[in-house]
Amino acid sequence: MRIVVGISGGIAAYKAVNVVRAFVLAGHDVQVIATEAALRFVGRPTLEAISRNPVHSELYEGVAEVRHVALGQHADLIVIAPATANTLAKLAQGLADDLLGNTVLASTAPLVVAPAMHTEMWQHPATVANVATLRERGVTVIGPAAGQLTGTDSGPGRMSEPDDIVAAALAALGPRDLVGQHVLVTAGGTREPLDPVRFLGNRSSGKQGVAIARAAAARGAEVTLIAAHTDPGVLEGAVGGVEVVRVETARELGEAAHRAAESASVVVMAAAVADYRPEAVSELKIKKETQGETLELRLVKNPDILRELVEARRPGQLIIGFAAETETDRDALIELGRRKAERKGTDFLVVNAVGWSEGFSQDDNAILVLDSTGSIVEEASGSKASVAHRILDLTR
Repeated sequence: MRIVVGISGGIAAYKAVNVVRAFVLAGHDVQVIATEAALRFVGRPTLEAISRNPVHSELYEGVAEVRHVALGQHADLIVIAPATANTLAKLAQGLADDLLGNTVLASTAPLVVAPAMHTEMWQHPATVANVATLRERGVTVIGPAAGQLTGTDSGPGRMSEPDDIVAAALAALGPRDLVGQHVLVTAGGTREPLDPVRFLGNRSSGKQGVAIARAAAARGAEVTLIAAHTDPGVLEGAVGGVEVVRVETARELGEAAHRAAESASVVVMAAAVADYRPEAVSELKIKKETQGETLELRLVKNPDILRELVEARRPGQLIIGFAAETETDRDALIELGRRKAERKGTDFLVVNAVGWSEGFSQDDNAILVLDSTGSIVEEASGSKASVAHRILDLTR
């Protein structure tokens, strides 16, 4: 596939090197168009070495071969990463005062942009309007995420990670096999209150569930994402077509899931749901001065939401569950998954190992998938965005 990677002038341009590299390693022919400002942040030799092609930057180069339109005419996909506020404004207005702008206007290929800028610029009404205009035209907007920016600043505006950009960009060309389907996805970790201040929770970041929701939307589905607690920035830049329902507790998640499942053809239960909740919730903050040296909590079981959904399923509804386990032995992990798959009655069960330093809050994941008979039908590893598509392949 012929892919044009446009790089505009922002500090995040250094990440574009890994975007180019990933496309090349996947076997695609990559042509890089770097603006003059972009080449102040990352060198031409680096981009040429990684892309294995000359870097294009000048509007009046290759005039005899009409390069200013040929690059766009021949492209199967155009990805701009980073896309600065200036670049987004020019794209929204259809300006073509440089090679990148000409290439976009001369192309009918899908356009994917990964914004990167300071929070104030991203939230400025002009940028908000420009992004809305681009989305209305069918442009895929990936991110931005929230996180560390230039200097000491932090907030929404950080360019998405290269693996996520590549996965979402390829999805723009990938299968539209979920058109006409309603996909329900749960994500994040539930929180069970002890008092107005404290709660019982877990370390789930919500990244995998959100990645599944975004991948389903990219494949044409109407998506309902029921999101419990997620790490900062995980829900930023949600893909159009994803309805986000926020919940806190397991019971709230269960109620929302049962409502959405009534019309869903596919249910993916990726959330980390608390097995227990406090039997009683204090209306006031629990004070150590009144509790003595120990504090005893009585916990009661939460409803088994996954099992309930299976029991209430409609004919033809596909249900995919998740099992996060700390077991380190592969055979034992598989056996735990098989027992859970039998208890829950799901069509598929996604099993992944978690621990102090794996699974939770990471950008990558490694999974194996069991079917209803306990057979391994899929194994995948890589970015959570790429794993999301492998999971959705099960719906075919």
